[in-house]
Amino acid sequence: MKVNIVLILLALALATILTLVCVMLFGAEKTNQTCGSYSQHENMRHHRGGKKNGREDSSVFSDLDPDEFSQVVAFLQNNLNVELVDPAKANPSDNCIYYIDVNYPEKQAVLNYLENGGTKPKREALAVVLFGNQEDPNITEFVVGPLPNPQYHKDITLEKYKGKLPYYRRPVIGKEYIDAYNLVYKEEFANAPTFLRDVIGYDGTNIVALTTAPRGFKSGDRSTWFVLFQNKSGSCFSVYPVGLEILVDHKSMDSTKWKVTKVFYYGQYYANMADLEQQYIKGKVTVIKLNSQQQDDDIGSMKTKEHVLPGAPLQYQPQGARFTINKNHVTFLDWSFAFGMNVNTGLRLFDIRFSNERIVYELSTQEAIALYGSNSPGGMITRYIDGSFGIGRFSFELVRGVDCPYQATYVDVHYLMESQTPETTKNAICIFEQNTGIPVRRHYSNIHHMYYGGLTSTVLVIRTISTIINYDYVWDFVFYQNGVIKVMMHATGYISSSFFFGDGLDYGSKVGKHTLGTLHTHFVNYKVDMDVGGITNYFMTQDMKFNPVNVPWQRDAKIMRPKVVREVITNENQAAFEQNARMPRYVHFSSNTTNKWGHQRTYRIQIFSFPGEFLPEESPVDEAMGWARYKLAVTKRKEEEQQSSSIYNQNDPWTPTVNFLDFINGENIKDEDLVAWITAGFLHIPHSEDLPNTATPGNGVGFFLRPYNYFDLDPSVYSPDAVYFQSDQEYSSCDVNSLACLPKTASCTPEFSPFTYAGFRNYINL
Repeated sequence: MKVNIVLILLALALATILTLVCVMLFGAEKTNQTCGSYSQHENMRHHRGGKKNGREDSSVFSDLDPDEFSQVVAFLQNNLNVELVDPAKANPSDNCIYYIDVNYPEKQAVLNYLENGGTKPKREALAVVLFGNQEDPNITEFVVGPLPNPQYHKDITLEKYKGKLPYYRRPVIGKEYIDAYNLVYKEEFANAPTFLRDVIGYDGTNIVALTTAPRGFKSGDRSTWFVLFQNKSGSCFSVYPVGLEILVDHKSMDSTKWKVTKVFYYGQYYANMADLEQQYIKGKVTVIKLNSQQQDDDIGSMKTKEHVLPGAPLQYQPQGARFTINKNHVTFLDWSFAFGMNVNTGLRLFDIRFSNERIVYELSTQEAIALYGSNSPGGMITRYIDGSFGIGRFSFELVRGVDCPYQATYVDVHYLMESQTPETTKNAICIFEQNTGIPVRRHYSNIHHMYYGGLTSTVLVIRTISTIINYDYVWDFVFYQNGVIKVMMHATGYISSSFFFGDGLDYGSKVGKHTLGTLHTHFVNYKVDMDVGGITNYFMTQDMKFNPVNVPWQRDAKIMRPKVVREVITNENQAAFEQNARMPRYVHFSSNTTNKWGHQRTYRIQIFSFPGEFLPEESPVDEAMGWARYKLAVTKRKEEEQQSSSIYNQNDPWTPTVNFLDFINGENIKDEDLVAWITAGFLHIPHSEDLPNTATPGNGVGFFLRPYNYFDLDPSVYSPDAVYFQSDQEYSSCDVNSLACLPKTASCTPEFSPFTYAGFRNYINL
């Protein structure tokens, strides 16, 4: 071995040892003011002139607590002058409380309180009551207040919806499902014992159902397909279809009058189960006999196929968490916001500030839908509107180390839905700081001046995960140190499926012996009430186009020169971009203030999404999900346009209670308080790798909110995580945060530098 190579290796070993010693020394000296991240954070605030919001009173946005839920229930029981039945026991002909949530004050009242020291708005609740036991059954919404000691209730239904809410629009509650299942399992199954035993191996316990929606074809219908599956222990039933589907009409207020109106098996329709049994005994039914124990390999099992290997990498916080949570208020470096959970729509954030300047008043999930296709009736009709089932309600406890990091802070959620007593979901929200593994920015200068500058990308994440029967949705709001917010949904969980037969491949992929993974499109909608430099904003776009020009110094030559094209959009119709329409690549919420360089301070919306086609306009149910027609729509903010969807749209999509298309009516959006309604999604044609679970990589969609000329320069230059060193620095100048320690042997000059390729060649040739 050459002597110079040995010397090089020794030098590198010495440098490594010195670096480790430096790290340990400075790691122990946490009181050193040049190394402590907290002291640097305070310096950052000093340099920026930022000051802490003295009030930080996020209680105006807080969810109801268990005591408040109980107070509202007691008040309604004592003041509605009707009998309120426990929803767990309520028949369609009974009265019951469906759910209770906080009722937010008007925005102007909140801002007057937060900004101007005005009176704190009254705290109120929204109560939704199903009135089945009266001459005109209906759904009524009440505002109840003030909390914590209610004194009044006000019916707001007519004011809010411009009409009554018909009873048939009500969501299906648990008792209704139970009664419908009993009709199928206890009554209808008894009419086909031979078929069920011989063909699908039914033993009285091993068949379960998934219901579909919408429930019919016109307002007032309430007919649901029950798609039947094998129930395998430890696996999700939704990937084991048996080919049998049963249509139940449960429209009557008297559940004894409900009936089965159609049965489907293996491509053929029958009047009911008795008809199917009779045709089977006559040998007139083509069947695929299933062994209840061995239909397939266990394609749905999530048990690992290999021994678990220990040692997966973990993140840790050497100086503890750098964020604080005070009830529903979060602060992280220069960020602060309030958070909560809506039982129907899920996670919602309010009063999002950077360096104590509000950027977003409300950032919230609005709705999620899945549009299916299949050659079986249940799959071909399905248009799930998940808010009607409860995106927030079905946000269950998160698992440490998998759903969220071990060191995350976990938050409980309280809700009241289909009950007279509040319930608590432990650890339903997690909040954590995370290193994304890629620098926010960096440069390794190896010419003229030798230095390195960079910033590790540590972000704050607030997350919840909804499991709505078979699908799981991971909902993230992510805060970067450069003023960027990322909003993202990842889909995972189990696909839904149909029994494979006939032309099934036209509707998906075969993923099991008898399992067709059916195509579907996910759409999710968000509300972004941005206040950029105040509540008065306008909407502008930027893009580029090529213009042919003669070269100034050579007239006989031409070039295609790109040029910026800017436009201010002044009305709602122009600011509604359909899914397949071309949209300018830069779209901004702009203020009437300017930065140091004379540009309007703006925030840019950048969407990443790859949805399939939305329903054609001739579809009779498309208006119930009209927001999904647009990838972006900007409207003038109105108190009466709080949500883009409604829990009542699922069971009456033909006459939607909230029609988002009505929001877009040509109103002026220049110098107004504006709201962006953003839709992201993806087309999912299932494949074998979706078994047992759909994986999150490649199945994440969302958008960024990015400062654009909002600051005078990137605000992350004040981050305590920044790293900078020059080639002549010694290890004694290292920083405990950056871990940047250079031994004296690495000191160099521009003419002789291991930072350059030529310098390195000279170095190893010593």
